[in-house]
Amino acid sequence: MSLYYDAVSVLTAPATGGSFKSRIYNARNVKAAPAQIYALIIEAAKWDILLKEVIEAAGIVKVEPKLTPTLALLLVHDLLLAKNGIAANANHPLRQAIERHKTRLRGEFTKARVRRGCASVADLKAAVLREKQALGGPVAAAVYPRWVRINNVRTTLDAQLRTTFKAYTRVTSLAELGGKDAARLYVDPHVPDLVAVAQGVDFTASPAYKNGLIILQDKASCFPAYLLLGDEPWTGDLLDGCAAPGNKTTHMASLLAKNTPAQAGGGDSSPRIFSMDASAVRSKTLQKMVAAAGADNTVTVLPGQDFLALDPTESRFENVTGLLLDPSCSGSGIIGRDDVPKLALPAGPASAPSKLQSKKRKRRDEDDAPIASPKPTSTSTSTSTSATDENELSSATLDPARLTKLSNLQARIVEHALAFPAAIRVTYSTCSIHLIENEAVVSRVQASEVARARGWRVMRREEQPAGMKAWPHRGVRTESRYGDAEGECAPEGAAAAVTLTDEELEGCLRCWQGDDEGLGGFFVAGFVRDGDGDSDADGVRLAAAAPVVTEAEVEGEDEWAGFSD
Repeated sequence: MSLYYDAVSVLTAPATGGSFKSRIYNARNVKAAPAQIYALIIEAAKWDILLKEVIEAAGIVKVEPKLTPTLALLLVHDLLLAKNGIAANANHPLRQAIERHKTRLRGEFTKARVRRGCASVADLKAAVLREKQALGGPVAAAVYPRWVRINNVRTTLDAQLRTTFKAYTRVTSLAELGGKDAARLYVDPHVPDLVAVAQGVDFTASPAYKNGLIILQDKASCFPAYLLLGDEPWTGDLLDGCAAPGNKTTHMASLLAKNTPAQAGGGDSSPRIFSMDASAVRSKTLQKMVAAAGADNTVTVLPGQDFLALDPTESRFENVTGLLLDPSCSGSGIIGRDDVPKLALPAGPASAPSKLQSKKRKRRDEDDAPIASPKPTSTSTSTSTSATDENELSSATLDPARLTKLSNLQARIVEHALAFPAAIRVTYSTCSIHLIENEAVVSRVQASEVARARGWRVMRREEQPAGMKAWPHRGVRTESRYGDAEGECAPEGAAAAVTLTDEELEGCLRCWQGDDEGLGGFFVAGFVRDGDGDSDADGVRLAAAAPVVTEAEVEGEDEWAGFSD
């Protein structure tokens, strides 16, 4: 029964720094397996509002003096939803306190499901997630794995499965990965050569990591390059306009090495990648990452180069057929893994705790005290980023004026890309959940002069590579994933007009925090050129004539407020 006491202890302990998961693994006062504690808390957090409803309807906390609200929620979760039930001996007092009411609890659970019109537990889980988002509270904590991309410039997936991951057992879902000590491997079905392991697994000391055979890159961050290049050989050069720290650039190099092996890095006619970042400091990180990935022969780094200052008609870019754009954004989709889940707890008994409670339990349990949250580490919008550890930090809340400035910059960057004479495909992405930075930008770009003049449109779902075509989460018209009232979750004052057709929204891809995909918030859309628009310099002049807005004008004194690599 120490599992439940330990979980309560973890939930109510003061924050000591580090991620929530690492604090569990480093705790010295717990007896249960850290992986079990973590899994129990995370899973219970996904169901907390429904469990609260069931427990209060059954009235068990009021009649069972040994139960606190937190203990009741954790125990009832396992009674109703855990595969093996409550993890305690049948004669343990706490288990007996729950099982005395199991018929009533199961009855209330069934009523709660029926009230929501759900035919299955899976449907009920989705309904609870929708309720949690509608309430405006924190999304239920999800398990975020460690994503590992195989670098085809230096190796192959098969080779890594035989070496680096030889001792790993293949599983078919992220939920099966377990704790950091579990040697389990999930091969991703959407992005080629991408695998996942438990979040706590550290590869930084491994030969594969040190030699650039594997790259630690979030799954969502792999979408832009794969959407751009797909599974077929590529003709022409490529350009990454906002590249630091370099994961997307090296992913493009990896896809070229796999799909265009006879050409990639093999001569003057081989596809090349121009990669740049406006910051000279970030460009150094970009150069190091390109070298570590073995992509020097394919990638030309332009350090300190502002993409908007490039002339699309310059001769060195005359063969650029594809561009990848991941500009500065609010970072609102970035996951803060340090957050302790804040459980919605059932009401406690009105009377004082029973004398039947042991002194030991009084020391370890809390009644209705708020769940402790970690202290914020910083209020600055400037963050220190790692090329190998994505989606770790949430950016500070942004005001509507700054979101509007970011959106203006993002649209300007995409329109500039559409003016490259030979370009036929462009991808645009952000690590933001805000409509104004995502679908609204795509709407603005679609309506721009350069897009109309040159025949650009949103890449349709059926045109996307197999893995992206199969991705289920698509563009939205409102700030809510579930189609709530227009603008309900939007920052006040931030206009986000979306005039896209249903087909165009289907072409946009979304990732959402807190679901079973193991990702943070992310958005990506592709633009393709049909070839029936103007191909001469007129279309280029349309974009080039507009005043250049630089990233510095938006960021001010801040140093890159958001990141997705």
